[in-house]
Amino acid sequence: MAIRNVFVMALDDFNRAMLERLQGVENLRFHSLLDLETAVDTRHYDIPALLDRARRQLRAFPGSIDAIVGFWDFPTSTMLPILRREFGLRGPSVESVMRCEHKYWFRMNQEKVAPSQTPAYAAFNPFDSRFPDEAPLAYPFWIKPIRSHSSQLGFRINDRSAFADGLTEIRDNIDFLARPFNELMTHAEMPEEVRTVDGWHCLAEEIISAGRQCTVEGYVLDGEIVIYGTIDSLREGVHGSSFSRYQYPSDLPVDVQEAMYKATHDFLKQVGFDDSPFNIEFFYEEDTGQLWMLEVNTRCSKSHSPLFEMVDGASNTQAMVDVALGRKPDFPEQGGDYRLATKFMLREHEDAYVRRVPTADEIAAIEADIPGVRIQIVAHEGYRLSTLFHQDSYTFETALLFIGGDSLEEIERKSEQVKGRLHFELER
Repeated sequence: MAIRNVFVMALDDFNRAMLERLQGVENLRFHSLLDLETAVDTRHYDIPALLDRARRQLRAFPGSIDAIVGFWDFPTSTMLPILRREFGLRGPSVESVMRCEHKYWFRMNQEKVAPSQTPAYAAFNPFDSRFPDEAPLAYPFWIKPIRSHSSQLGFRINDRSAFADGLTEIRDNIDFLARPFNELMTHAEMPEEVRTVDGWHCLAEEIISAGRQCTVEGYVLDGEIVIYGTIDSLREGVHGSSFSRYQYPSDLPVDVQEAMYKATHDFLKQVGFDDSPFNIEFFYEEDTGQLWMLEVNTRCSKSHSPLFEMVDGASNTQAMVDVALGRKPDFPEQGGDYRLATKFMLREHEDAYVRRVPTADEIAAIEADIPGVRIQIVAHEGYRLSTLFHQDSYTFETALLFIGGDSLEEIERKSEQVKGRLHFELER
């Protein structure tokens, strides 16, 4: 069988190792397209320059270009359909991706097929002089840029004072999101009522916080929607705004998951999304039975990848690669080594200077001693936590723990063992 060349946007060592364990990998070659420092870990996304660099790299490649994939959020997820279109590769249209990622356009489309699952919302210009004396919705509400990720510049607004504080933060910092998103918007055909709500705008939304949050993961191939897993999301911190861990598989009732699957199917058909993995976040209110669709991501979740691998025997990147190559994902039948898997986000709630992080040898020793454990260090020695990229508005991640086990008790026990051996030195 001929070797297929798969270009992966900003491929890092942790995720390369996961890709190299996929089914059928002997016939694949993975190549990093662009680098982590300029395409992901930066606050200065130069979209025209990034696209030009990617084009030059692809055109200079001596072999076949069979797929372009990625698991990063903004701006990777929006750059991918642009590059695929130019190189004649399989993937969703730029417009269908924008219908998911432009938060106002997303709510407009959601409201057409699932009005009961759509919170009250309103687009607004944060630079409008009427604010904060006026409010786009009744208090309390949540605000966030029209395009952001990882809850960046997202704030819970309880009153005028909180609105004023949130507007100050957004006005001072939205530039790093607004400029690149506006560049990406020029590549899509959009109705005028959406195009005028550009990257300098924000969305106010009704507060949805009571209940259980989860994520549905799947893929669409030639119009067929397939869901392969549901992951529970647990939150902590101020207003429950920060994720503390993900657990797979979900223990939500079957009928609730089926209702989410139907909403997923209806929405993806509405926006014309095809030939790509996806994940959709929901909130379920156990007391009332109310279901809310929170957000749609036009990619597989790299946060969930090790969890799928531990439980199912292959990560969700199997779908990412196979669908991009136009074939049904080849998931193993035997499953993984564990019944359950969890991703823990270790967080600090105050800024600090990082004097020391666990060494590579220390991490390797922990992983060798405790089966079913993988560790990623997020904090960087010699830097303040506030300088980390892709943090939410209230906390700072220091490390990620992926842990598999046959019960939650076993996973909790392993997590305590790992945390007890991770040697950080933080100076406040």
